[in-house]
Amino acid sequence: MPPAPKKPTVKKPATPVRKPVSRKPAVRKKKSKSIPIEWKLAIIGVLLVLLSPLYYGYILKGFVGTWRWIKDWGQDPNYRTYESFNIKIPKKYTIHGIDVSYYQGKINWAKVKTMKEDEVSIRFAFIKATEGLLLVDPYFQRNWREAPKVGILCGAYHFFRPKKDGKSQAKFFLQVVNIEKGDLPPVVDIESLDGVSPLKMRAELSDFLNYVEMKTKVRPIIYTGLKFHEDYLDGHFDDYPLWVAHYYQPRLKLDKSRWKFWQHSDKAKINGIGHVVDFNAFNGDSLALDNMLVR
Repeated sequence: MPPAPKKPTVKKPATPVRKPVSRKPAVRKKKSKSIPIEWKLAIIGVLLVLLSPLYYGYILKGFVGTWRWIKDWGQDPNYRTYESFNIKIPKKYTIHGIDVSYYQGKINWAKVKTMKEDEVSIRFAFIKATEGLLLVDPYFQRNWREAPKVGILCGAYHFFRPKKDGKSQAKFFLQVVNIEKGDLPPVVDIESLDGVSPLKMRAELSDFLNYVEMKTKVRPIIYTGLKFHEDYLDGHFDDYPLWVAHYYQPRLKLDKSRWKFWQHSDKAKINGIGHVVDFNAFNGDSLALDNMLVR
């Protein structure tokens, strides 16, 4: 038998090779969370409180107190910063005052009198009147007239020049200043030797003091710096009231029995005055200050 015919071989088409497809990872959408109505009401309530003036008043008070504590941290506890006066003031004294001259310009004494922070206010003022033998402070008469009108106790001072005759300076001072009942005692301001010897300075100063006391029946106050007092006046004129300049210190480094007034700063800011001012503390209470006044 002839062999069966062979079936033709059918070739299968080649399977195409597919390139791998890079797929981006699916991004899941965040589900939005709705804020409960209770929370919304609470947030609105907090906003209303934050916007209220009362809230800001408490915050401001707390901020000022905290800032004051930070500034005074590590300092003497009896030496406190007063923001309105822009200086530190010793705490142990209850009566405070200033001293002024032409340098402060035209002063609104009503504003000076009404200025107050806590227990500190201006109770007295020393006003420059004269210097040497010829100079009259151009604002003296106005200050001397206007300050007492608002209830500020006043005293006049003379800037002493040791090269000039002491008695003549005293006469000049009393020609300008009319010292009356209720005034603080007159003051002589001695700060430098002006090229003369300490002995000559003390002799002329003694003549000034003696003449003023003889004419007014009031013992004058001596104003000077602490260093000048230590170098040239200590042990002299001890019977006279002393007013000492010693700046930026929590205490005056002089026995309290020796002085009446302490000029502890020259950078105070006072309402009604356009320039910085010297600030002073009185060593005593109201009765002691009243006892110093001219009778």
